[in-house]
Amino acid sequence: MSTEYEIRFAIDPAAAAMMDTSDLRANFLIDDLFAGGQVRWCYSHYDRMAVGGAVPESGDLVLEAIKPTGTGFFLERRELIAVNIGEAGTITVDGAAHAVGPRDMLYVGMGARDVRFGGAGAKFYLLSAPAHASHPTTLLQQSGAKRLDMGARDTANERSIFQYVNADSVKTCQLVVGLTQFAPGSVWNTMPAHVHDRRMEAYLYFDLKPDAFVVHLMGEPDETRHLIVRNEQAVLSPPWSIHAGAGTGSYTFIWAMAGDNVDYTDVEKVGMEELR
Repeated sequence: MSTEYEIRFAIDPAAAAMMDTSDLRANFLIDDLFAGGQVRWCYSHYDRMAVGGAVPESGDLVLEAIKPTGTGFFLERRELIAVNIGEAGTITVDGAAHAVGPRDMLYVGMGARDVRFGGAGAKFYLLSAPAHASHPTTLLQQSGAKRLDMGARDTANERSIFQYVNADSVKTCQLVVGLTQFAPGSVWNTMPAHVHDRRMEAYLYFDLKPDAFVVHLMGEPDETRHLIVRNEQAVLSPPWSIHAGAGTGSYTFIWAMAGDNVDYTDVEKVGMEELR
């Protein structure tokens, strides 16, 4: 079988505050998304976001329905964004082939029946959320993303945020996806921290060297916890949790949100003095 899935249930902040390291990792860390010749999914009860990976090898991988969606085909009531974090590949949607290069994203709207991932060396990070309308399949490239340069060298958080989903790129129902990359010597992301009670978020950390990792901070601002995250591992971030971290070396991360709106500014900022 080329498709596997697991289910993660929603955890409230009081329960998370009582968890030890193994419990936190079991509930919030996804450490096995990418396997050769397979599509793997983590179906989350946070806004019904599904986080997955597809690694084609000798042949195409088909986007198959999974039981948690309760539908005849995967995108019957969902939308999808596939991000290529590997070498150049192809995604075929209902017979139309789309070349998807490194760091390109392909949006696939609700109703697409036959979706296939191809290309030896390609590695697709998959993000899917429930949809209420069908929007056209659209290729999103880093050159067309809205770029925000933030942070500073002296605080080790000089970084560029690329908002792939923006008013000029593609219309989605729920999904908001982007990529953050760092200037040389910077390792801190998303600090000062924030929460957004109306949207969950997923982080994928990649481009880490084998001996490097990111200390990902999570939890309520006054009750923080941490996860050690390595290359090509993802984190589920509940709406009540901060999501920030620092790496032992350079890295890139993809952030994705689903929930009540697609407003980037709909966040509650957390002052540095509030963190515990």
